[in-house]
Amino acid sequence: MKLSTKLTLFITSSKLVVVLLFLLALPFLIKQIGSKYTTYTLKKQKKKVLGIIQKKGLDYYFQGDETYGSYTMLKEEFIALSPVALKFKMDTITNSKRLIESDTLNYRVLSYTFKNGNKNYLLEIGKTTENSNQYDKPLQRFALYVLFALIALTILIDLTFIRIIIRPLSKIIKTRLVNSKFPFKVEQIRISTGTTDFKYLDESLIRLMSQINDAFYKEREFTSNASHELMTPISVLQSKMENLLIDENLSETSSIAIVEMMKTVSRLKNITRSLLLISRIENEQFIKKENINLFKLLTEIIDEISHRLEEKHLQIHLKVSKEATLDNVNRDLIFQLFFNLIHNAIKFNREGGSITIENRNLNDGTYEIIIADTGIGIPEADLAFIFNRFEKTNLQENIGFGLGLAIVKSIVVYHDLKIEVYSEINKGTTFKII
Repeated sequence: MKLSTKLTLFITSSKLVVVLLFLLALPFLIKQIGSKYTTYTLKKQKKKVLGIIQKKGLDYYFQGDETYGSYTMLKEEFIALSPVALKFKMDTITNSKRLIESDTLNYRVLSYTFKNGNKNYLLEIGKTTENSNQYDKPLQRFALYVLFALIALTILIDLTFIRIIIRPLSKIIKTRLVNSKFPFKVEQIRISTGTTDFKYLDESLIRLMSQINDAFYKEREFTSNASHELMTPISVLQSKMENLLIDENLSETSSIAIVEMMKTVSRLKNITRSLLLISRIENEQFIKKENINLFKLLTEIIDEISHRLEEKHLQIHLKVSKEATLDNVNRDLIFQLFFNLIHNAIKFNREGGSITIENRNLNDGTYEIIIADTGIGIPEADLAFIFNRFEKTNLQENIGFGLGLAIVKSIVVYHDLKIEVYSEINKGTTFKII
């Protein structure tokens, strides 16, 4: 999962948790807000009533009566004034039930005692709790709308910020890893970023790629030089052995020993020649400008190797279009590529088996050349290593140097192709050049 996806999921889930907690707490919060607002309103009314009494006196309310009581038409609010004992004191705001005209209603009541002249009075101001609760649902809806709008806005801002923040990381991944082809020939340009961690990552990758390149070119240079230098003493040694065999005084035992030595030298020469070929391919010393007819090339290879087919009584089926061509390739290398694959298909095939070579165009625009045999197969554990140098499988025959498929892989990479292999023990092996 990408980092941006993980961050997006985390931000979205955290916002959802906040929404869930808010939904659970919203009724309580709205109730508290309503209660606080009612308390605030009651205190303002108290202040207003006391101000009127201070300016106009109690007669403004009593008008000759000993007590005063008034309520609105719908009994939503009431005000009451009455004398109380001098020692009685009260300053509270509580919820209580009051009987008004045979109706028992729930009120939030402010009770406050004050002195006027030599008397003590109790002021009561009440608001019905139903009146204060009637705005709960509209307030909840409004709060939810605001919350969802804020959540959507913050998610949008977060996603935009995440994209801006991790954009350099995406460029580093695409430039250094996804779209980078080994060996790294293009000069590595540093990614512009203000994030220190990304700068460090980019610098580390550039430094690592440079070290890998240096090590790769040193190894390639050593292989090339060593292979080239070994050819001369091997050729001299082979020549001297051939001269020794000409000597008429040489005993039969010595002649046999020299022949065995020549076989060993010949194998060493073939190994050195193969390594030199791989080195030349990797150093791109071949020109890729030829257009070749695939059918003709494969026919030529089959004709050259036909004696091996007869030895094992193998049938070969060439199902390649006669018009198929490979453009901008090196003919010698392509010849070596298919020669090695067909040679292996013969070498590891069973007596009286078959080899099938066919081509096909796929719907995605790719072109495949398939070489399938009915041989002994390759163990699944060995498939990942068959293209490594000096890595040999199917060791029931003690032949080969483990360089044939390494050469194939080098040619495939040099021509920007792909190679895939599928195999099943005792059923055969299939190579696909894509």
